[in-house]
Amino acid sequence: MAVDDKKWGILYCPKHRSGKQRERIQRALNEHGVDYDFVQSETAGSVERLINMLIHNGYKTIIIAGGDSALNDAVNCLMKVEKQMRDTIALGLIPNGLMNDFARYWNFREGNLDQTISWLKKYRVRPIDLGCVRYTNKKGEQCHRYFLNCINIGMVADVMNLRQQTRAILGSRFLSIILSAILLIFHRMDYKMSIKINAETIQRRVMTLCIGSGPGYGLTPNAVPYNGLLDVSLVYQAKIVQIFHGLWMMLTGRLLNHRMVHPYRTQEIVIEDGGKALVSVDGRPMGTPVGSYRINVEQEVIRFLIPD
Repeated sequence: MAVDDKKWGILYCPKHRSGKQRERIQRALNEHGVDYDFVQSETAGSVERLINMLIHNGYKTIIIAGGDSALNDAVNCLMKVEKQMRDTIALGLIPNGLMNDFARYWNFREGNLDQTISWLKKYRVRPIDLGCVRYTNKKGEQCHRYFLNCINIGMVADVMNLRQQTRAILGSRFLSIILSAILLIFHRMDYKMSIKINAETIQRRVMTLCIGSGPGYGLTPNAVPYNGLLDVSLVYQAKIVQIFHGLWMMLTGRLLNHRMVHPYRTQEIVIEDGGKALVSVDGRPMGTPVGSYRINVEQEVIRFLIPD
């Protein structure tokens, strides 16, 4: 059933079992006089179903109260509908995830609900870019997946995969990160890759590769989601001491100055041979594509609500 064009459809993706954050968000929305309908995802698998429900029930403002993974699901759902319909929908964000990198880029802060909702109410819309990876899966099917932040190939994707597995066992984010870092010592630290960037073909051992349409969790710090380009950070083999030094430089925003990091800017990158390295999309493990795959940028395809 169609709804009022001015009513917000809000998808709440809880990161804890406690309902306190949901109550805080709803209280702030009520205090700001927002007309909204509120739905909650029960599992990660239900997010796409609920987003599709909001789209096809006629909501023109869809707000994700969640993190990067939920936002990734939202843009992938929007990219499946006709452009004519997609161009009538504005996507907004209330940060409430384990990883809120895209929110931080726009200066949306999880602890400042009043400011976030005030900005969203001003309805400042900016068309933003999406990156897209096109690949063949293990069943031989041609697939693609869009991303807002980045794709990681190699060690960083391996860490994210380990964190997901250990968190399922331990149930603690902090313990899963610690255990993942320890287990990483016993994993491969580099992959022999063949990569085509612009007119250059690179064939050598690579530790990790980040392709960012956005900030990329600090690995593509200069990337912006509205210039029609992808930033690429290619990290070659490094010793343990260099890895820790690189982490420090990443945290202080100086990663691109590290001598093992080689930055590029391009509209498309082709992974001709990924060395069977794992791939993650916006922080979510995707597995390993079969054969070569390519990543490109699609310009100004999502209408996003930005701060004042």
